[in-house]
Amino acid sequence: MKKLSKSVALSSFALSQTSLFASPLLSDELRVLKKIRIGIIGAENSHTRTFGKLFNIDRAFPGVEVKYVWGETEAFAKDAMERGAIPNMVNDPKEMMGKIDALIVDHRHAKYHLDAALPFVKEGIPTFIDKPFCYRVEEGARFLEIAREHGTPVTSYSSIAHSDATLDIKAQLAELGDINQLVRSGPVELDSPYGGVFFYGVHVVQPLQYMFEQKIEKVRINKNGQNSGANLIFDNGMMASLVFTTKKYGWQTFVETEEGIVELKSRVEEKNPPKNYTDMVTMFRTGKEPRSHQHILEGVAVLEAMEKSVESGQWERVATV
Repeated sequence: MKKLSKSVALSSFALSQTSLFASPLLSDELRVLKKIRIGIIGAENSHTRTFGKLFNIDRAFPGVEVKYVWGETEAFAKDAMERGAIPNMVNDPKEMMGKIDALIVDHRHAKYHLDAALPFVKEGIPTFIDKPFCYRVEEGARFLEIAREHGTPVTSYSSIAHSDATLDIKAQLAELGDINQLVRSGPVELDSPYGGVFFYGVHVVQPLQYMFEQKIEKVRINKNGQNSGANLIFDNGMMASLVFTTKKYGWQTFVETEEGIVELKSRVEEKNPPKNYTDMVTMFRTGKEPRSHQHILEGVAVLEAMEKSVESGQWERVATV
């Protein structure tokens, strides 16, 4: 299985999606991998229960099941097992080695993600790392270099960003012409124990990466008591004003046009199962990564600059990756 996982992953880097499915060799391998056993590291997050329900109870992807879970505490693990119908708990994540075909890493704090995933990535196990990917850009770059060396497919994204809704909004933006200013709102706790701005900031920032081709060059956090927000400057001069909401859960985006301020709303319904899950499973099956490594790291770099600005109160440059 280890050799097979590596073979699929290495082939995916060299072939397009079309040629991937056209290859007789890979077709044989995909048939072997029809049943996918997933292991999850981390159970404190409610996402782990959701993964279990999706794969084991709803059976949204026939042949794909969560077989093992490791929890930060036994109570977290048992809760995920009960609510997600996950049959096995391990006391050490490495007990899953050789028993799984794919890995999901799901800690609440991003600083734990890469160390947890690394042994499996070195063994060629396709890995999805829940948002945010990591806590430091330099660590993330080294990790992804190791993944490439071992031919292991890895991805990470916000479910809010990686969605049909966001792609539809991007299509609408193409029809609106040049955008100079935008406003985006969403819940962010700058003092969250799970990484401050990293924890929910990824849901506010990452969709902007998907919607716009321009890169974010510098950021500044604004604070007034419990109220806070941020400004982002893109490399084409566009400015984004972020409002970190505290009273209602949800996200909105507005842009300035020739007709005035317009709210961007998706015109499509999310498929069932949604794109974020479908693309993750496709990567597990084929090795095709749905998002570039550079795009992943650019998002982390923005969050890291925002974290610096929380402390400095000044404009902070976003590191080039």
